Amino acid sequence: MKTNKRKGILMLVLILMVSLLISACGGNSGGNGEAVQSNSPANDAKKTTSDNTLEEATLKMVLIGSKPTDYDEIFSEMNKLLKEKINTTIETEFLDWSDWSSKYPLKFAANDDFDLVFTANWAFYHNQASNGGFYELTDELLQTYTPMTWKATPKVSWDQAKIKGKLYMIPNNNQEFTDKVLMIREDLRKKYNLELVNSPETFAVYAKTIARNEKGMSGFAAAAGGGYKWHELDNVLLEQQNEWRLVDPNMPFAFKLDDPKGTVFNVYDTPEFEKLLVYYKDLADNGVWSKNVVNSKNDVWQDMKAKKAASLKGNLGTLGFQIVEARRDLPDVEMTIADLTPNQKKTAAISTQNGMAIHATSKQVERSLMVIDLLQNDKQIHDLTMYGIEGKHYLSLGDDKYNPGPSRDKYTGFSNWGWNSDLNRTEASYPKEASDIESTWNDKTYHYPLESFVFDDKNVRNELASIGNVMLRFGVPLEYGLIPDLDKGRDELINQLNVAGLDKIQSELQSQVDAFLTNNK
Repeated sequence: MKTNKRKGILMLVLILMVSLLISACGGNSGGNGEAVQSNSPANDAKKTTSDNTLEEATLKMVLIGSKPTDYDEIFSEMNKLLKEKINTTIETEFLDWSDWSSKYPLKFAANDDFDLVFTANWAFYHNQASNGGFYELTDELLQTYTPMTWKATPKVSWDQAKIKGKLYMIPNNNQEFTDKVLMIREDLRKKYNLELVNSPETFAVYAKTIARNEKGMSGFAAAAGGGYKWHELDNVLLEQQNEWRLVDPNMPFAFKLDDPKGTVFNVYDTPEFEKLLVYYKDLADNGVWSKNVVNSKNDVWQDMKAKKAASLKGNLGTLGFQIVEARRDLPDVEMTIADLTPNQKKTAAISTQNGMAIHATSKQVERSLMVIDLLQNDKQIHDLTMYGIEGKHYLSLGDDKYNPGPSRDKYTGFSNWGWNSDLNRTEASYPKEASDIESTWNDKTYHYPLESFVFDDKNVRNELASIGNVMLRFGVPLEYGLIPDLDKGRDELINQLNVAGLDKIQSELQSQVDAFLTNNK
């Protein structure tokens, strides 16, 4: 009896083993005899119901900015579309502008439960990717779950978003220029019969003329009390004019755009900077900005609208829309955009300027990718999430333009730029002069070797803090022409930087640049 019982048990075990083997082979979708792990992301994403549809999923998304007044109405419509297309709905958390920079890293440190998150080169992308906060995105994942995005996004954009050869975000797919331009009072230029403002020299004449003749109006709107370590015009007159790029605005190192070796140098210790100090001192002595400028935290655009200033600096897109606002609110004023460096190379923001990532601990990686694919490339969903409800928040003009709707202000101010794409619309009132400048810049866009380089400051953080304090205390007043003796002021600035550890930072920086260029040949 015992022998027969043992034989029966043995036969049952053999049958079970064969059944399991057949099941494993039959469950391999690749047909190559290798079993697919049940907990692999791809397998999880393809779970279906009995009628061959995707299982229902609810994803959590984190965005930066204030929650729009009409968020619930608009995202309810979005969820209806997502439910219909991929059986998915989204719940969104907004990190308000007032404290997002402190709350954002805390969500990762606490390992909060969320799936999708806005990120950017200015919003912790490199930091969180390096610290394991984001899920690595492979070509296979992207090709499978974001096929429209994979096809539409240029290779250079994917490459720019990689960190040490690995990708952790889906970058936005809409080129943004980083070069700065000026807004000026065109009516005042005409009033004083001045030349077109299109160079540092013509701007100086314009700004001094306005400061001298228009009571209560400065020639340039500057607010140096906000902690920025450079003159507001340095982007234009130092970087763009000389075709340089600052590695980071918190330290005084730059490189030439076309330098294949990527040699970094101290901006303060160059003849170009020395010459620019004389230019700034002349503007300051002629009242182009207030002598209290280093303490000012004014909203420069509001100063411009209040007719307290005759020019300001900004991004082309931002100034374009501010001109639209001015034409609506100030019909007696004529403003225009001036490019002071029209013949220099133009640079665009790298693709990581805005984008979306997936939390490293998300259990819905593939479904999250499918959502991003639709946000970027599905016309109906893209229009809805970028502009709101047609007829209420925006008025559609063809496929690529729009006018603001009556409730536009109730759907704005948050990071839906994370899924910018070629489907973005342009406001119909966007000024022609801005569009014309953008068209000429498209032909001059220059991609340089260090375009996606990011400095890792972990070995020199103490020195960087000291350097930053020196730049604020000695550099900013010097650049705004508040130091009577320029040579003495510049010598003191450089001396203080050396004491603070400038050489150590430069050595560390150059070492990382060299390694980056070697690894990206």
